[in-house]
Amino acid sequence: MRLTVGRGDLPRLEVETPLARAEVYLQGAHVTGYAPRDSAPLLFLSRASRFVAGAPIRGGVPLVFPWFGRKADDATAPLHGPARCLPWRLGDATVDPAGVVALTFLLTDVLAAEWPPGAALRYRVGIGSTLALALEVENRGPAPIRFEDALHTYLAVDDIERIRVTGLEDASFVDETEGFARKRAGAEPLVLRGETDRVYDDTRATCVVWDPSARRRVEIAKTGSEATVVWNPGLARARALPDLGDDEWREFVCVESGNVGRGAVTVAPGARHRLSVRIQSEPWDSA
Repeated sequence: MRLTVGRGDLPRLEVETPLARAEVYLQGAHVTGYAPRDSAPLLFLSRASRFVAGAPIRGGVPLVFPWFGRKADDATAPLHGPARCLPWRLGDATVDPAGVVALTFLLTDVLAAEWPPGAALRYRVGIGSTLALALEVENRGPAPIRFEDALHTYLAVDDIERIRVTGLEDASFVDETEGFARKRAGAEPLVLRGETDRVYDDTRATCVVWDPSARRRVEIAKTGSEATVVWNPGLARARALPDLGDDEWREFVCVESGNVGRGAVTVAPGARHRLSVRIQSEPWDSA
């Protein structure tokens, strides 16, 4: 592991072991790259992404806290909350006997009007043959705090229109592309056609992205999460995003684990909430 100067002169950690390679920017404790040894990257990172202090990075695993999407009472507040744009501190770095590198990042003592008073964040990134992520929110304040959180994971795919996602069959969801209409998924796997923005807000299921062109399956298992968000901007919206290439929408799918909407979390004084996700890939031949 080494600390280097990354794009935009932002500090980043680079990790390379016999098990995997990864990079994490201290801004947002943002995992921008991960690949198991001798495998293609599991995470997508836009070639047009901004690497600017205080601006979000497009791709990898942005952290969402303390709200998801637009802040309900302030349209000018940063999308998905400020945690992904703040500088985090590296608490420690360890290597276990199996060769898994564990990085722990801390974000505490944030004094801002939109920040839940007393909320202290700890984020653990485990880099091995799988990518293990755990976001812990501790309430150090005198009153309960309520928040939304998510790991906004951009998974690299070979062609968005050829993949399918399983694990969300028959689940209820809110379709943001159709005026936040509530719907129920069918019994078949999810196939993405055009812009997709779905909040499955009552599911703890493990999801699998089946990618026939890349000949692999990617599993996203989670705990401490009541919601899964599936997002891809499609052609028209992608071309309106300045930090995403016009045709890059074909190269990723976001399968996000968290607690959003009616699944927002309330944490009592002195208590903690932990959201964890494990991402792993396996070879898969659709033939």
